[in-house]
Amino acid sequence: MSSPVRRKLTTILAADADGYSRAMEADEVRAMGALQAARRVFAGLIERHHGRIANTAGDGLIAEFGSVVEAVQCAIEVQRELGANPDSALRFRIGVHLGDVMIDGDDLLGEGVNLAARLQTMAEPGGILISRQVYDQVQKKLSVGFEYLGERRPKNYEESVAVYGVAPVGSAAPESEGRRSRKAKAPASAPKATRSAAPGDLRARVTRQLRLFGAIALVLVVIDIVTGPPTWAHWVALAFAALVAYRAAPLMARGWLSVADVRLLVVIALLALINAFSWSGELWVIWPAAGILLIALLGRLLARS
Repeated sequence: MSSPVRRKLTTILAADADGYSRAMEADEVRAMGALQAARRVFAGLIERHHGRIANTAGDGLIAEFGSVVEAVQCAIEVQRELGANPDSALRFRIGVHLGDVMIDGDDLLGEGVNLAARLQTMAEPGGILISRQVYDQVQKKLSVGFEYLGERRPKNYEESVAVYGVAPVGSAAPESEGRRSRKAKAPASAPKATRSAAPGDLRARVTRQLRLFGAIALVLVVIDIVTGPPTWAHWVALAFAALVAYRAAPLMARGWLSVADVRLLVVIALLALINAFSWSGELWVIWPAAGILLIALLGRLLARS
């Protein structure tokens, strides 16, 4: 009779090297040395933050932590230490998720592990992505910036998930609880990194800005009408609308459409409206729009190569 499946709630860190196959093709010895050095960094910091490596596969690994804060702090310190060596042939993507997992010996399985791995694949090289569950636990406990990147739909998932990016590893971050107790506290006046608003906060802020925009636009239109031609209110309204749309990009990002994609579309829409408002018989907007789209496409192709 098979034993019942054991489950537990834990924090999973998934990491994978970017472009390892390319590095191996270019210089096998250097790539292998860089991977071994990176594994030593991961192993040392994971142990320091009271985690354990659950399994490794090729150039990646899965680790688990009893503390969400320790897991994110470990990810930050790993990226900081790996990034301190500009000659390294490898850069790593990291994803962190708090979820339910199944236990198979020393290995961890299940949707909790899968989502951490999916977050890792969506991260930029040298970057860290975390789930909403992790963000809720750490956003008031770590002095590091977080950026809400919108709802993303991971590969093979039916529903989208809220994704947050951790600020670049060069920004200030506190040490873990265990290490902090052995060192003097930082000055109380030390500045903390700013945090981007959560979805609800950002939505409320954008709503307030839209109401303010509507009131200002109405006043400007009245003034424009009273003062007579030439008209000018539409230019001020256009600038304000573009600013609000640019800041609201995380709310419009969905699945394959990232925050950066939305902001590019806002810029293109702004140029199209400027072309329309200043119409002189020439549709010039197609040229800068084509250039912006071409640069964005080349950037994606280079990132995947």
